[in-house]
Amino acid sequence: MRDIIVAAAVALVVSMLGTPIAIRLFGRRGYGQNIREEGPQGHYDKKGTPTMGGTVIVIAALLGYAVAHLATMLSANPSPPTASALLVLFLMTGLGVVGFLDDFIKIYKQRSLGLRSGAKALGQLLVGVVFAILVVRFPNAYAVTPAETRLSFLRDFGPSIGLIGFIIWVLIMIVGFSNAVNLTDGLDGLASGATGVVLASYVLIGNWQLRNSCTTAILGPNCYIVRDPLDLAVVAAAVLGALIGFLWWNAPPAKIFMGDTGSLALGGVIAGLAITTRTQLLLLLLAGLTVVITSSVIIQVGFFKMTRKRIFRMAPLQHHFELKGWAETTIVVRFWLIAMLCAAAGLGLFYVEWMPKT
Repeated sequence: MRDIIVAAAVALVVSMLGTPIAIRLFGRRGYGQNIREEGPQGHYDKKGTPTMGGTVIVIAALLGYAVAHLATMLSANPSPPTASALLVLFLMTGLGVVGFLDDFIKIYKQRSLGLRSGAKALGQLLVGVVFAILVVRFPNAYAVTPAETRLSFLRDFGPSIGLIGFIIWVLIMIVGFSNAVNLTDGLDGLASGATGVVLASYVLIGNWQLRNSCTTAILGPNCYIVRDPLDLAVVAAAVLGALIGFLWWNAPPAKIFMGDTGSLALGGVIAGLAITTRTQLLLLLLAGLTVVITSSVIIQVGFFKMTRKRIFRMAPLQHHFELKGWAETTIVVRFWLIAMLCAAAGLGLFYVEWMPKT
């Protein structure tokens, strides 16, 4: 528990103090956001707002995790970094680098599109393949690896889908959720708050899995076979702390945007946590808001191609409500509430499944 508190506190302080430095630095260098011409008119006022704030989130989270483990190394019971946590942090950082390149090209060429879609997808796929291959290796003393080549909901189920099938499934999750958070990042503070509740859920899930681990508790049908549940909770806490510190400056009216650097990294970290905690399909509910927003884009594009008509005034969904006249803060707060309800439903389902059957 101490590791979780230290990681969250350090990441929060680094992010809270580091973000205004990034605002001044990026502002002086002209690293400002470009606005799509077809977007809501109210967004034109945001043109030039510093972007790439996701770099602060990633750095703060890595520092928070590192300091938490350095602190324990000086104690009587040192806890070195684990394979599961390092792989999730690798996934977050790797996707953050892809997003950083995308953001930098947007700024350098002064356009709303950065990396070409093929190059961006290739970067995501390369990072995802390395993660998928390594995550089924590194068994611990109980021969438990960070993940297995099986699907999972509240725990692993069914037969192995094979390494190739597992790699494809992991890539779908990583690309899907990194792009889902990217689509959600359309209003001040929306993606930060929505992802924050998912990360908070994984702090609780990691703690619960530790307390009911098959390696420490009496073996039974309700114990969890997860390699490093506590350290995964530390990762979630570190990223959550960094996100809260960033949200202080990203809340409406935003002084800085996270950019693709942040959205891709955050999407990657929640996908990585879902894979390593064996709750892959549960993430669809925990991150229900991002799933709904992404679905709105798929529905809009598909329906338009079939009928040449639109269901929503604009996709993603948050811009539909903007064009209907809702205030930005109203949309953000209401969508945060939806995100909280989705996370609460997911946690409730997770707990109910664990309860002994009578």
